Amino acid sequence: MPPPQKIPNLKPFKQRKNLATRQQEVAGIRAKFPNKIPVIVERYPREQFLPLLDKTKFLVPQELTMTQFLSLIRSRMVLRATEAFYLLVNNKSLVSMNVTMAEIYRDYKDEDGFVYMTYASQETFGSLALADPSDLGDRSAVITSPLQEEFVL
Repeated sequence: MPPPQKIPNLKPFKQRKNLATRQQEVAGIRAKFPNKIPVIVERYPREQFLPLLDKTKFLVPQELTMTQFLSLIRSRMVLRATEAFYLLVNNKSLVSMNVTMAEIYRDYKDEDGFVYMTYASQETFGSLALADPSDLGDRSAVITSPLQEEFVL
């Protein structure tokens, strides 16, 4: 695995532009390209292993599947076959690989009209730990994610 990269002091897209500006940008994009989906892809802030993408804004065909989009992002990052990453929608959802970008847009678009995706390596995604070691009867486990969510299995 490559050595950890320093994280540049780059604000997330939503913090760089206000809501009205983002909404105007999406309106212009959707008017000019009605069959394309505006997507913002950013690296998880604490990610140390995956490279930065050369751009964050993508305009993708609505019939593109999540598998095809993942391949596109993977090739832009120039990852080896053994390197894995996760693409989370709205910082929390792993979506089916068969879903089209039109379906993702319908279900997950932000109030500004963009779909926000975050990529992270497996190590960053989370770790498995017992919820309460003394509570073995419950057999529930908690996945704690740096994306500030807790999932109970």
